[in-house]
Amino acid sequence: MNYLNELLFGLYPYVAGTIFLAGSLLRFDHGQYTWKTGSSQMLSKRQMRLASNLFHIGILVIFFGHLVGLLTPHWVYAPFISAGSKQIIAIIVGGIAGLMCLTGGAMLLHRRLTNPRVRATSSRADIVILALLVAQVSLGLLTIIPAMGHLDGGAMLELAEWAQSIVFFKGGAAEHLAEIGLVYKLHILLGLTIVLVFPFTRLVHVWSAPLGYIGRRYQIVRRKA
Repeated sequence: MNYLNELLFGLYPYVAGTIFLAGSLLRFDHGQYTWKTGSSQMLSKRQMRLASNLFHIGILVIFFGHLVGLLTPHWVYAPFISAGSKQIIAIIVGGIAGLMCLTGGAMLLHRRLTNPRVRATSSRADIVILALLVAQVSLGLLTIIPAMGHLDGGAMLELAEWAQSIVFFKGGAAEHLAEIGLVYKLHILLGLTIVLVFPFTRLVHVWSAPLGYIGRRYQIVRRKA
């Protein structure tokens, strides 16, 4: 069991991360025509705006919440907020964002599966990655149940220690998850799998955030008389 724990949570993160970075670079270099969101809004706008906004707002809050929450060392925020209070905030904010993301994602998945025009232009990877994201946010919401049973922040600290050990190449990362509940481990494994398949899906458009629009020149648009 210790060997399996080391394999899944000590080695697999680096395998997924390597494929994530190398695969993204290779796809950008060799397949730029496939580097796109593949938007289907022109095919059907029904519920698209509501579903897309819920999904994207929710997933952005979740992503940056995980990024800051897991990679910020405990000593940075310890003078201002306890681990237990931080966990309660994470449950509330993450729960709201998770419900938004789940609702929007489920609507988008249902649309992609049941709308004939959208389904006809969807690849297998489009459907699979959306289903994986919906499953991942569902697992994330399920972690709230055991988290409510221990509001001291202990499990959260172990998860943060694991993430920091992986990112900063510290030894013994997998040991921090030895006593963590199954739902947390499934959530982490599915998240790592999404990272692994990232370069082979439409998720690569995340790399191309339109930040250039912030500093671009104004465009003059004239209407016909």
